[in-house]
Amino acid sequence: MINKVHENGWYIWSSHGIVLFHIAMHPGCTVVEIADELCLTQRTIWGAIGDLRRADMLDVERRGRRHFYSVNMNAVFRAPAINGVKLGTLFGALEGNGANGARGVAAHVRQA
Repeated sequence: MINKVHENGWYIWSSHGIVLFHIAMHPGCTVVEIADELCLTQRTIWGAIGDLRRADMLDVERRGRRHFYSVNMNAVFRAPAINGVKLGTLFGALEGNGANGARGVAAHVRQA
């Protein structure tokens, strides 16, 4: 399977942003799942997750030896352009909807 992002050679978001967005779309995902779906190394994912956890943007549930991640919707976004906005405001339409919610948001954006 060809990854269009890598084929084009550019990204809209940083690896941190795309990891955060992916977790919002797929709550309860693991590092292996994130790495496979985003075509990034597990090491890159671990680095982004570490930073996002320190910023209190992620919730972690440990079951056995595995960690499952979800976005802390009450956390404040930390970026100069949108500093202070709650993640729930940005990702609220996706919360609890997984990929189906993402398709609904994408379809809504295309119609606008």
